[in-house]
Amino acid sequence: MLTSQGVAKHYGDHIALAPLDMVLERGKILGLLGPNGAGKTTFLRMVTGITRPDQGVLRLFGEPHRRDHLRRMGYLPEERGLYKGMRVAEQVLYFASLRGMSRTDAQHALKGWFERLQVEGWWNREVADLSKGMAQKIQFIATVLHRPELLILDEPFSGLDPINAVLIRDEMLRLVREEGTTLVLSTHNMGSVETLCEEVLMLHRGHKVLSGRVDEVRETARKGRIRMTFKGNLMAFVDQLGPRAELLSHESEVLASGETRHEVALALPEDWSMSALLRWAVDHVEVLEAVPVRMSMEEVFVQTVEANGS
Repeated sequence: MLTSQGVAKHYGDHIALAPLDMVLERGKILGLLGPNGAGKTTFLRMVTGITRPDQGVLRLFGEPHRRDHLRRMGYLPEERGLYKGMRVAEQVLYFASLRGMSRTDAQHALKGWFERLQVEGWWNREVADLSKGMAQKIQFIATVLHRPELLILDEPFSGLDPINAVLIRDEMLRLVREEGTTLVLSTHNMGSVETLCEEVLMLHRGHKVLSGRVDEVRETARKGRIRMTFKGNLMAFVDQLGPRAELLSHESEVLASGETRHEVALALPEDWSMSALLRWAVDHVEVLEAVPVRMSMEEVFVQTVEANGS
């Protein structure tokens, strides 16, 4: 569906995007991540034909990028752009006509979307009357009305309250599951990445620093971290543990029995597995529980940015 082969963009001496290789298959959801200035918008502008790559090959729908591919694409930019003097329905119908929809088809589709996103009463209201959240829903509708095969959403949850964010999220999932839409989600909302995305691509200072399936990325970033609960002498445990593993944190609680329960977070080296740690630990303390630390995408994001220089 979307392939980048060494695509790069420079502005003078500034590297906006270093040569980027990536493949997004049809019907998948990709989370495009990175701090401000990472190169995300630069990449999206090349995909949507706003700018051209300085080098490399960009392919859409299995073909080299062409202008006529844009009708098969929907793009919601971070910078919003509704005409305040127009009425809401006329605004959306106008955008639909630019993408080749007949007025009859667009009106029929628009009624369905207005019902699903609960904006029926706004058909003849002026755009200037819209709240930020309502305007966001209208622009989302304008982006998807023509049933694009490739949908690119840049911060789609901006300005939405939790209820409306769920409405939009559910519609995004429906488009992917029922209509086979391919989705690129550019966002700083790591919770939505965990909920929606199967794959992630993270850019930092114009370079790709992380990519892969969300579950695999989170497991790799875990770096052997586990959380273990036990009864026993904490100081003796740490002393005997020595350099075998790094103690990241610990908490202690005195139980009603007078015993002390400890919870520690450990980072294991690559040559020492969790099972090996447990075989060692049971000879020194009473192990109650041991589980791998499950990192959130927010933790992965912060860790990756720090590792590559914030």
